[in-house]
Amino acid sequence: MTEHIRIDREAGVQCLRLDRPEKKNAITNAMYETLTEGLRTGEQDEAVRVHLLAGVPGAFTAGNDIEDFLSFAEEGALGDAVIHFLKTLATVDKPMIAAVDGLAIGIGTTMLMHCDLVYASPNSVFRTPFLDLGLVPEAASSLLAPRLLGLPRAFELLCLGATFDAEQAHAAGLVNAVVRSDDVETQAFAAARELAAKPQAALTAARRLLRGDPMDVIARIEEEADLFRERLRSEEARTAFHSFLSGKPG
Repeated sequence: MTEHIRIDREAGVQCLRLDRPEKKNAITNAMYETLTEGLRTGEQDEAVRVHLLAGVPGAFTAGNDIEDFLSFAEEGALGDAVIHFLKTLATVDKPMIAAVDGLAIGIGTTMLMHCDLVYASPNSVFRTPFLDLGLVPEAASSLLAPRLLGLPRAFELLCLGATFDAEQAHAAGLVNAVVRSDDVETQAFAAARELAAKPQAALTAARRLLRGDPMDVIARIEEEADLFRERLRSEEARTAFHSFLSGKPG
């Protein structure tokens, strides 16, 4: 477990909160492990009926911790903790809701594609700078984004690397509602409690019908991970990382 993830339960809702404000909730390997354990434990606990993902004011998450990410780049590997988390996102049965305020970068955007409801504040920012680092999309976003957003918007987000504000994310279908910062978690919790009060077997069955077989998502996660590892070992990615660290354009 890590002190940077807080897990609380109330009225059938398990809230997993990223709590590393000094680093804008950049996610470390230890944080990935705790998130995975929290989701899996909640799945097995009958008292938990809904998962809610949240951050801190101004930061849902700035993405992967740069030190961990640089070690991935140097080793040409993608950590098991990341893959386990992504596969857990794809296979949970209970509804997932996200409350986003501020930065949602990289995995901060792609994990939302596994959520059933997403509420965001007006100052939220969504961006996936994978290609700028010589990499490819992850979290099965190459499969899920075209389904959610349509191919043109998905390409804009994942390949062009465009920044979406909250209203653009809402119009594209990534966000259900834009809610003032002071109310975004209140609305997310209200929706979570409403879902938690519904007949659970029926809710689980309906969610499975809507989301379909997760095995195609798992297969895409693995395909992306293979390409991600390949790209990490490439000269193109190494050049992009050096440019990023030096503050110079690639």
